[in-house]
Amino acid sequence: MKKAILFLTLSISTFVTFSCREAEDKEKETVIVREVEVEKPEVEREGILERTAKKVDQEVNKEIDQEIDNIGDDNK
Repeated sequence: MKKAILFLTLSISTFVTFSCREAEDKEKETVIVREVEVEKPEVEREGILERTAKKVDQEVNKEIDQEIDNIGDDNK
């Protein structure tokens, strides 16, 4: 009797497990993904080193201009 109950339990659980899997497969939608090349305008992007170098150059140029102005003031 125990073997019969065990057999029925296993067969029902197997049936339920496989029948649920089949139902899930049928409900899924097929999605097709296509790769499309998008042309982007080429933008020159400066890195952090280039931006820092430009700022440093501007500061140095300001200091040089101030020193040139100070040298010009000595001639008065």
